[in-house]
Amino acid sequence: MLAMTAFGRQAMGQATPPATRQPSLQVQAPPAPSAPLTRQNLPLENPSLLFDFKDSDIKFSLTSLMNVLRDSRHEGWVLAAYPDPKTSRPLIGAGFGLDVPATEHLQRDPLNPHPFIEPSTAQLWQAAGLDSARLQSILDQFDRDLTAWKKKKFRRKIRIHALSPQLTEADATKLLRISAIQATYNARAYCRMFDQLTASQQMALSQLVFQMGVNLEEFTQFLSALNDTSTYREAAQLASDVQPEAEHWKTVQTTLVQSQWARRYSTRAIAVIAMFDPTYDNDLRAAERKVQVTLHPRVAHHRKRAHLTSVRAVSGRHLGK
Repeated sequence: MLAMTAFGRQAMGQATPPATRQPSLQVQAPPAPSAPLTRQNLPLENPSLLFDFKDSDIKFSLTSLMNVLRDSRHEGWVLAAYPDPKTSRPLIGAGFGLDVPATEHLQRDPLNPHPFIEPSTAQLWQAAGLDSARLQSILDQFDRDLTAWKKKKFRRKIRIHALSPQLTEADATKLLRISAIQATYNARAYCRMFDQLTASQQMALSQLVFQMGVNLEEFTQFLSALNDTSTYREAAQLASDVQPEAEHWKTVQTTLVQSQWARRYSTRAIAVIAMFDPTYDNDLRAAERKVQVTLHPRVAHHRKRAHLTSVRAVSGRHLGK
């Protein structure tokens, strides 16, 4: 499956500074203990230990999230390095960044004690159990290909399946898994009430974190609405009235519908935004239709009235036209 959606990516799950890629990046060893991301300093045999992840930490299936991300309507799936459309930096698999530095991502919400973790590519690569020398080889080949082909030819080669695989399905899946785990881990840092979300809502937020990375911090209205727990308190006081909670999630959805992200990635946005609807699991198609109508309202096309046409025709004849 081609990752054509990846060529429309605005951001990826790992934090990627908007800078031009420098050729022949040398893979660095894991950082010294004084580095800000101390959890990644230890050699790991089990990738999930990077984030203390357990399947029971989330209500949805991690495998289901991975399957969605691999879909061409979301991240796509390419087993060779290809350039990000905006930065030209190398991606692989389901948009895994190949030259991402470790980033300090401060938790600025005093009511959320859960930290963010933004590892480097080398740290995630190590956590997935892959060989560092292989990463450097892929980066070196990418530099040569980008110089020779430019982004336009890269896109064409993806469309016609002309890129030689640089990872096996199994290894690319390992990278996707550890990236998905990172997304779910950081989703909890974005949302105070993460454990109270439905399975679909947790998965939707994790998808946003996977695509946006640290850029999700810029969605201030969305995060403010998401963490506004006043509607939950109102719902608790009016146990028989579910309207406050419904209004809360409608507000959350509206902040995303009004974003540039939703307009630019409308197909993906409809699927993700619909998942925040608390009734999503009852009728996902209906939830998606509600978002689609809001994002793309129908334009009324008024047909010319017959009598107006007749009047014009009569007037034309009267004027000798």
